[in-house]
Order: sequence, then C-alpha cells, then structure tokens
Amino acid sequence: MFDVCVVGSANLDLVVTARRLPGPGETVGGTSYNEHAGGKGLNQVVAAARAGAVCAFVAAIGDDDAGSRLARVLADDRIDAESVQRLPRTPTGRAIITVDDSAENTIVVVPGANGAISSTPLPRARVVLAQLEIPIDVVSAALGQGSDAGAITILNPAPAIDVADETLRHCRIVIPNEHERAQLGGLDRLFDLGVELVITTMGGDGVEVISRHGSSTFPPFPVSPIDTTGAGDAFCGAFAAALAAGATRDDAVRFASAAGALATTKHGAVPSLPSRRDIDRLMNG
Repeated sequence: MFDVCVVGSANLDLVVTARRLPGPGETVGGTSYNEHAGGKGLNQVVAAARAGAVCAFVAAIGDDDAGSRLARVLADDRIDAESVQRLPRTPTGRAIITVDDSAENTIVVVPGANGAISSTPLPRARVVLAQLEIPIDVVSAALGQGSDAGAITILNPAPAIDVADETLRHCRIVIPNEHERAQLGGLDRLFDLGVELVITTMGGDGVEVISRHGSSTFPPFPVSPIDTTGAGDAFCGAFAAALAAGATRDDAVRFASAAGALATTKHGAVPSLPSRRDIDRLMNG
C-alpha cells in the first residue's frame, strides 16, 4: 500500500519573469525565461514524496518530449508511475506563467493530455489527493474509489469551478483558498455533504482550519518570498504526507505550512518544493 496516491494534472510550465504583470492589451518586457515540470497533480505528488511519503501518481501525459521530461521527474523522485497514461498524438499539458518582482503571478493552463485522461483503478493508499485540472468525472471516480477503500480523501478544489454534491460527498477534507471556498458554496454546504474538515489557505495571512466543532488559525512561517507558484501545492502534498505518517491534524497543518512557505523562496513549481529535512529545519529553527 502507498502512503499517498495523487490523481491530477501534469504540465510543462513555461515561466517568464517581469518587473510587473501586464494589464489588458499591454506588453511588458520580460527579465528571464525557464521551463519547469509542473501541473497541480505533479506538484503535489512530488511535494508529498519529498516530504517523506511513498507515492503513486495517476495522470496523463503526451507521447512527446515534454511527456518524457515529466516522466523523468517522477523517476527522479521515486514516484510510482504505473498509472500514468501515455497518450499518443496528444500534447502534454502546458502552463504559461508570468511572475513579477513582488512574487505575484498569472497562469494560463492548456490541458492537453490532462483533458483526455480516463478513469482507472486506483492504487491502494492511505491518503488520496485530487485537484480540478483534469475532468471532474475522473476526479469524482477516484475520490469515490478512495473513500470506498477507507482512504483519507482530500480535494484541493483548484482551479475554482462548480463541483457537484456527488463529488463532495466523497471528500473527508477540502483544502481551498478563500475564493475557491466561496465557489464551492461556503462551509454550510460542505459540512452538510459530509466534509469533516475545511482548511483554507490564505497566503501571507496563514491557514484557517474549520470543522463543525470550531476553528483555529495558524500563522505563516516567516520567509522572504520571491515566487508564490506552487506554494499551495507544496502545502497540499506535505499535508497528505504528514497525515499518511500518522501526524495529528494540527501537526500536519504546521508541517504543510512550513512546506508552503519554503516553496515561495525559489522560482518555479517543482524546483521549489522542499525536502523533509528543509521542512523540519524551518519548523525547528
């Protein structure tokens, strides 16, 4: 059995930095360009693996150079890729990202193979984690399989879209940001559908953890951010890894918060995801 199974997207990120983000119809000069592995699913499974979990990934990539590059990333982080679908004549997903000097970003995602993924039997895992960059029917089926098998099921509802009751009923934990939580219809709807815990990430304001029994807020770890890309994914992956290892809810949130903070201190998504050693060092420093 795996510690964490992540079901989600895999992209090649095309990252441009600029002094500021362009407005509508405006052209600004860039200062650098890089290509990194990314996609919320791939980011989160790598984050979980680097945080110490034994991981499996369910995703789809194209039969192209970008797909081969992403496959090497999974191999480098010792992530099981038996359930990664390699689709012929289909491009691997892309994300076009602009990051400004204040570490804010804009992102445009082209789904490619992510949009053509099909449902598949899920590897057995203690925690199943999914997002919304692949078709919602695949997400719902995976969370249902995980729930039926007794796994802790987690949904990171990003990007923000409408999610049916049927999908949310399979979720024990939901990890949105404030905008995504509103898009889901608020806390009452989530709890009425059986969600046990809602963890709202609030960037520089920390994390709010809410259940039917009350709420608590966790402050952010102090760092000097240069790029917020991937910070939420680092949080989700590290949180899943901590839960799979038997951490309490609060300890898992603190561990994930440290991972998310560290991810803002480097450029790119996968390149910024921290190791267990670095997370522990920040928590204990």
